[in-house]
Amino acid sequence: MKSTNESQHSTPDTTGNEAGRDKHTVIFNLRWAVIIGILAIGFLYLALPESLTFGPSWLLLAIEVVLLIPLIFVGITRRPMPHITLRLFALAVLAVVTAALAASIALLVYELLYEKVKPNFLLRSATLLWCTNILVFALWYWEIDGGGPHKRHMSGHKAADFMFPQQADGNKTGWVPEFVDYLFVAFTGATALSPADTFPLTRQAKLLMMAEAMLSLIIIVLLAARAVNILGS
Repeated sequence: MKSTNESQHSTPDTTGNEAGRDKHTVIFNLRWAVIIGILAIGFLYLALPESLTFGPSWLLLAIEVVLLIPLIFVGITRRPMPHITLRLFALAVLAVVTAALAASIALLVYELLYEKVKPNFLLRSATLLWCTNILVFALWYWEIDGGGPHKRHMSGHKAADFMFPQQADGNKTGWVPEFVDYLFVAFTGATALSPADTFPLTRQAKLLMMAEAMLSLIIIVLLAARAVNILGS
């Protein structure tokens, strides 16, 4: 995941080919909030019961670490890197954590329908998956808004896929959305099941918010159904 203050990497003018190549090369700046968010997903997955994970529960965290090590190394050394490479790494991380989240929710539904689930098992699992849902979609919003952090920086952080209140006037103050802002959007989407003060502007943003709300609703309905079942027994 890339920083909002990634800068275009340039070298002295030599040939047209070199200039064209440098146009798509950026310096990757570490964003520790994003990295902590990614690792938090891995630790939440690690805390899930083995029956709700595919393979060992530590597998997701191990995959995340493998994908993050090259990015952390490049960020620390401040080496220029092609923008498309950074984008592919980011999307790879998102694909892995999203697949793990969806699979675990499906397994939770199966457990509730076909197995005897204890209340503490359901409460613990649902809470972990609900928190994971928020973090996963916060990362999605961070990555897709305006084409990613680098493109947002190059465009002056004007409203693109999402419009924050600070961007309503065209962002004349130069306000920069950080990861915590997208985390807030994801949190309100998972709790209220609708946008709060930040509005989706594009179809991909709307589809992502719909997906997050649907997964959150499944978790909430499972908890409510189990609570009714316990009260009735």
